[in-house]
Amino acid sequence: MRRLSKFIFFRLMGWTFNGDFEDIRKCVIIVVPHTSWHDFYVGVFVRSIAGLKINFVAKKELFRPPFGWYFRWMGGAPLDRTSGQNKVQAIAAIFDQKEEFRLALAPEGTRKKVEEWKTGFYYIAQEAKVPIIMVAFDFGKKQIKISQPVYPSGDIDTDIKDMKLFYKGAVGKVPEYT
Repeated sequence: MRRLSKFIFFRLMGWTFNGDFEDIRKCVIIVVPHTSWHDFYVGVFVRSIAGLKINFVAKKELFRPPFGWYFRWMGGAPLDRTSGQNKVQAIAAIFDQKEEFRLALAPEGTRKKVEEWKTGFYYIAQEAKVPIIMVAFDFGKKQIKISQPVYPSGDIDTDIKDMKLFYKGAVGKVPEYT
């Protein structure tokens, strides 16, 4: 399957990789810009080509029959989103329960243009004591850009400002939302 994914993604679709995922078993992966549903299948290709299990969290109701098995197979972990819950701690606890967990998130929180990122990813990485890996889906250059792992310093404003520099120039599938 990996060879087929490489052939389709690199040869037929014309994409390239800039960087590589290190052998890190636990991390938070932030993907920017997130402007379209097309990001989903690009992510599936990236996951297949990298040969890594990459996870996501979703509301627990999605993990019930008849499709719960599919979401688990795709790397999903159920999350109780009832109000009053500390979601950062709940997600950090998932890292403790698993030997391998690479959580992919879109810090924009939507596919529309935003001025500020949601900061949950940062606090999750900090609470779970795992690095953040930045991944850009640059549809303009047809390039997947992967950063080195970065650990939260505790200075969220400076860290996010530095992270946003990594994505400078990356264009989403819907450029006006970038």
